[in-house]
Amino acid sequence: MHDVAVKICGLTQRVDAELAAAAGAEYVGTVLALGSARRVSAETAARVGGGLPSVLVCVFVNEPLDAVVAQASVAGAQVIQLHGEESPADVVAVRESGGWRVWKAIRLRDANEWLHAAERYAPVADGILVEGWDAKVQGGGALRFAWDRVAAERDAVPPELDLIVAGGLTPDNVADAIGLLRPDVVDVSSGVERTPGRKDPVLIQRFVAAARAARVGSP
Repeated sequence: MHDVAVKICGLTQRVDAELAAAAGAEYVGTVLALGSARRVSAETAARVGGGLPSVLVCVFVNEPLDAVVAQASVAGAQVIQLHGEESPADVVAVRESGGWRVWKAIRLRDANEWLHAAERYAPVADGILVEGWDAKVQGGGALRFAWDRVAAERDAVPPELDLIVAGGLTPDNVADAIGLLRPDVVDVSSGVERTPGRKDPVLIQRFVAAARAARVGSP
């Protein structure tokens, strides 16, 4: 059995990142994707997440790869999350361009997509992030996917590849997600917010505490 790691994403303020780190979140996330309500510049991402004990994740959606690398370098990203339609070759190119890890996000419409994505990206990514699909949203949409259908194929993920579960998580349901899906990381943004980009300290603490209380074991 092991504890699941927590990522608090969509951070736009240094104070919120400090709260997340103090609560025990292993990852803090900033969104650098154009069009996002939580978008920050690379310079702001560095100020928000730099120098914390938590790992800084920078999120991009369908950006030119040279722009991803340049912005991630300025931000001091330790993990790059590609949240668009990036190909396996794109993942490889970004991964080889710096000392960061790369997570590839998948927005699932059905379980078959999950199996295809696991097979397609497992050889090239450090982690696969899974959330729900919304045709109106590019990138993260805070939508829950069909947990039970993915759980049935959980072992399709090689043990060396991190599974990051996102989409519709809250302090009230994160334990259920952990028990069913056995993720390595749970990722929350809107589920711990007061308003887009501004976090609620109580919700952050409740989310981390609920994740800590739910331990991941063998199937």
